[in-house]
Amino acid sequence: MVKEVSDAITMKRALTRMTYEIIEKNKGVDGIVLVGIKTRGIYLAKRIAARLQQLEDVTIPVGELDISLYRDDVHHDPEAKYEPIVKNSQIGFDINDKHVILVDDVLFTGRTIRAALDALMDQGRPKTINLAILVDRGHRELPIRADFVGKNIPTSLNEEVSVYVEEIDGKDGIELKTIK
Repeated sequence: MVKEVSDAITMKRALTRMTYEIIEKNKGVDGIVLVGIKTRGIYLAKRIAARLQQLEDVTIPVGELDISLYRDDVHHDPEAKYEPIVKNSQIGFDINDKHVILVDDVLFTGRTIRAALDALMDQGRPKTINLAILVDRGHRELPIRADFVGKNIPTSLNEEVSVYVEEIDGKDGIELKTIK
């Protein structure tokens, strides 16, 4: 069973609200950079940057972070029959002493974010790192929480959250699907 949780308009509103919260928490946009976790986090980061441009009339750098080599579920699985495919992080700017906003679509166990923090620290030493998540679904395995959340969707472990972005999926929206 699939249930639409958010349509394109609701998703846009959530991202706009998150953008205002980023400005408020950082008392402006000085020193802010956005880093999106591949794949959907990149597009969400670009949307936040575009909204920051509209609101503050400043261009915020947006980088792309690939966490493939940092995932703990790949390297510790003796049954794994494949090696991770590295898609290359393209941050393209210095993150040292910057206020990094790490952006992703769904926060679940926290393991993706842990991997992203490791990958980010290999790129430099930010002044601060904040986490912006479109959907927080709960079920944390690690002590990680988002600073900016678009939508909290309490889920059971037999449910899956899917975020769709126009750039990849041809539509915007969030769906909740029951899996067996």
